[in-house]
Amino acid sequence: MIKVDNLILDKLQEKIIELKEPAFRAKQIYEWVHKKNVTSFDEMKNISNKSKELYKEHFQFTKINILERYDSKLDETKKYLMVLEDENIIETVFLKYKYGNTLCISSQVGCKMGCVFCASTKKGFIRNLNVSEMLNQIYLVQKDTGERISNIVIMGTGEPLENYNNILDFFKIINDEMGQNISLRKITMSTCGVVPKIYELADLDLQITLAISLHVANQEKREQVLPIARKYNLSELKDACNYYIKKTNKRITFEYILIDGFNDNYQDAMNLCNYLDGMLCNINLIPYNSIKESDISSSTESNINKFKQIITQNGLTATVRRELGSDINAACGQLRNNFLTK
Repeated sequence: MIKVDNLILDKLQEKIIELKEPAFRAKQIYEWVHKKNVTSFDEMKNISNKSKELYKEHFQFTKINILERYDSKLDETKKYLMVLEDENIIETVFLKYKYGNTLCISSQVGCKMGCVFCASTKKGFIRNLNVSEMLNQIYLVQKDTGERISNIVIMGTGEPLENYNNILDFFKIINDEMGQNISLRKITMSTCGVVPKIYELADLDLQITLAISLHVANQEKREQVLPIARKYNLSELKDACNYYIKKTNKRITFEYILIDGFNDNYQDAMNLCNYLDGMLCNINLIPYNSIKESDISSSTESNINKFKQIITQNGLTATVRRELGSDINAACGQLRNNFLTK
């Protein structure tokens, strides 16, 4: 059966017409599902019982449940483990900022990219999340907290551009005024650099914020920590980013995890300055959040501050990410891995 919460409005309308039902029913169902977040046809007050029974024969709702919730004692961060219909586990993080509530969602079960510093990839890749599984992370957390999500970051487990078509449908539904109506400008999507998809995304001019997991601006060193660098080199990635900026007129965020003794010295900072020179961008410096699967350590606070000073003195904009939820393993993949190895 078809997952009703997995369909963009046009596709839902096609299915409703196929059932010889009036086309306007699609908009009614769509609003119930994506604005009011109901999980059954019985909750839809303006639809006849006869129609409801017909829809039950042809449509299902995605079943996703909160398995565990962890509340930080240091701040208001909440981390969720959610269980999918096939019993796979994903994680989602609720982050509270002065400008609103942000949800960091996953786009895949596991990850195939193999970045050495990331816990998400340690258990391997299982599958892409479908549209409704991404949407329901938002719907469930809003119900659980009683608070509205205003910003979304697709930076949880997975490489979003490897789940490209589902990501595009996700954007359509979450941005729809008949749904949650979250502006695309308030959505940030992170990629480690799937170059062909960056070009495709640029041509769509969606006005999301694109974040590139760069982490080192030397080709040889980048290949050591991000296997995708062997497929798409730094020059190819830079060309794609410049194309994206030209097409969208949007600033790109470059994420840079600072690893002690690897990418945090003066030459690394200058490599970064030279690589991003003249590009419309900002740099998000990230103190490394250690994982038990790796012996990599974070840069010292002193080295992080020196690194930031070098790149800002060279005309680039940089911020140091504030660490949230450190007491509840809020970095990508940590909590899921701990749960799977119990």
